[in-house]
Amino acid sequence: MKIRLTLLIVSLFLCTGAFATNPQVKMRTNLGEVVFELYPDKAPKTVANFLQYVNNNYYNGTVFHRSIDKFIIQGGGFTPDFQYKPTLAPIPNEAANGLRNERGMLAMARTYDPDSATSQFFINLDDNKFLNFHRPLPDYYGYCVFGKVIKGMDVAKKIAALPTGAGGPFPSDVPAQPVIIEEMAMAAEEPSLAAADAPTKIIKTTKKTQKRKKEKIHG
Repeated sequence: MKIRLTLLIVSLFLCTGAFATNPQVKMRTNLGEVVFELYPDKAPKTVANFLQYVNNNYYNGTVFHRSIDKFIIQGGGFTPDFQYKPTLAPIPNEAANGLRNERGMLAMARTYDPDSATSQFFINLDDNKFLNFHRPLPDYYGYCVFGKVIKGMDVAKKIAALPTGAGGPFPSDVPAQPVIIEEMAMAAEEPSLAAADAPTKIIKTTKKTQKRKKEKIHG
């Protein structure tokens, strides 16, 4: 009942334009804070779904279980001991909204089924054009972008720089040092710091990273 009420409230906010500006969410991890700006005008169902998890404290205590430098960091579905957390029903894929999987953009993870995203999300660490919507077919539908990091890209890069290996059910790409989301909550409006977080040099992608980038981002 509580979850349904929260979803109703979030949906009403989105439908009535109750957000004077784009909503912001602050994610506090054991390695620092990251602030997201969300785009309900571009991805209303995805933002409503994400805020429902946030407002029900779902993400608190979960980990980033996948980290590939110069590609993505992914979290939002597992506890530190790799227990999978039950989720709400999957949501429709809104990848065809014009937003791109570029550096600093926040997107939803999913399985091969385009409409299978639930709670897991990822932060793009590079311009990942192959993750964008191309056409309405499973292999080309892409991954829905619904927000952007406006503060804390240095934290995301710090997470990506950690040594990785096997962990739980995952054979690789798990940070050797657990990266825990201590709290995820609505944040007060802050000025966009996108320009300050912009890269100062072109990122060169190694052959190893290119191979990893061909993998699907499962949720």
